[in-house]
Amino acid sequence: MMFDKPRLMIAALRGGAGKTVVSLGLTAAWRLRHGLRVVPFKKGPDYIDAGWLAAAAQRPCYNLDPYLMQADDILESFIRHSTSGDVSLIEGNRGLFDGVDIQGSFSTAELAKLLGAPVVLVLDATKMTRTAAALVMGCRQLDPQLNMGAVILNRVAGRRHEKVLRGAIEEYCGIPVLGVLPKDCNMFFSERHMGLVPPQEAQNVTAAMQSAAGSVGRCVDLEALWQLATSAGALGWPAAMTGPSEAEIGLHNPVRIGIVRDAAFQFYYPENLEALVEKGAVLQEVSSFEERPLPSLDALYIGGGFPETHLEILAGNEVFRESLKREIEAGLPVYAECGGLMFLCASISQAERKFPMTGIFPFDVVLEPKPQGHGYTILEVERSNPFFAQGAKFKGHEFHYSRIVGCDSSAPLVFRLQKGHGIVAGWDGICYKNSLACYSHVHAVGNAVWADAVVRAARGRRRENTSKSLDHKGIRSQKCRKSLHFLTQSF
Repeated sequence: MMFDKPRLMIAALRGGAGKTVVSLGLTAAWRLRHGLRVVPFKKGPDYIDAGWLAAAAQRPCYNLDPYLMQADDILESFIRHSTSGDVSLIEGNRGLFDGVDIQGSFSTAELAKLLGAPVVLVLDATKMTRTAAALVMGCRQLDPQLNMGAVILNRVAGRRHEKVLRGAIEEYCGIPVLGVLPKDCNMFFSERHMGLVPPQEAQNVTAAMQSAAGSVGRCVDLEALWQLATSAGALGWPAAMTGPSEAEIGLHNPVRIGIVRDAAFQFYYPENLEALVEKGAVLQEVSSFEERPLPSLDALYIGGGFPETHLEILAGNEVFRESLKREIEAGLPVYAECGGLMFLCASISQAERKFPMTGIFPFDVVLEPKPQGHGYTILEVERSNPFFAQGAKFKGHEFHYSRIVGCDSSAPLVFRLQKGHGIVAGWDGICYKNSLACYSHVHAVGNAVWADAVVRAARGRRRENTSKSLDHKGIRSQKCRKSLHFLTQSF
């Protein structure tokens, strides 16, 4: 069986060159102007760009990461999700050939070759003319197997600038220039310390999408890019592409897993949520902003995000925080990542102000001006915890400006890090009762043990509560029989 849907990889020579603007604008333009169902993907572990791509496509954006995932896992996820659309658009990350070593392992270029996707190279032309052709030619010659299909010029100063750039690239490289974006085309989206402001916090998502679609629609040859996308070669389907079994889905006994999802906690891979459902969970979103206690749940997942930008709201919501603390003390399984870890600590300090948090872990969190951990992580489970077997190994990634104060290796830390920083140097993951929180984010594609672990913990909690309920009913029934015996003897 072959997969032959149209697809494109949007790449660049470096980060910040404009590939996100092109990806968002092209996705929105194809959807709004041509009625195409665009399935977006983001290369790497990024949440924020993926969130904007999802907004542009009006459907989830999925991550593809050759470091975190095996090739067959990437192909299976890509093909399975692409079948619901007309065209797939993959936004690369960093420079086209940038990877973890001199061979460019796990780079955007390697992913493009795996997916058989033609590459559109976005080139920042600031203060540059004929040299642009040398850069494009260098990319082409560095890896002749890469299907370099087109160039889009970004931040072009004017028509004279465009004429020299276009002429040099097309004459010396033989690659068409299919778009020219002027300097003012890059102002749709505001930024802050970790990149773009997430769409969950932005006030102008619809306007930004319409503006991006309009600008890219005017400045880029949409029809030529569509023809390039349709030229992608056919892919063979991985042999192991099978759906979950009914037993795995748990149709007859689903567990209820809460997802804390709001402007403060928004970093969730859709694949992670899908994996929980496939393993037998019903997901229920809850908000840390609403002054109400947690609903009845079998487990809770608190993802990353930006608690530091909503500290007054989080600190002011004692109802939610106290409810969460009571449930954790009573044994509720909680899996928390990064922002979730910060929320479970005693406090978060920012700009000389200290804001109380949940207090499950007796440590303070401090925000720093520079990243305290950034990059991939390799974790080995060294100590007992409610989710993972000791000795298990898996990969993740971290990106945080916060650090935990007062915690050292004598604390109940779970993961020994072979790569990464974590909570303290060389360690990540802290445990209390059935709660486990870490700085590392885990992606379910390539880490199948994660969804199994969370659902298994939820099932354990369900059995425990059912047993308590039955015991309670048994005591009540016994009391009723004693009362009935007393009444019958009395009369």
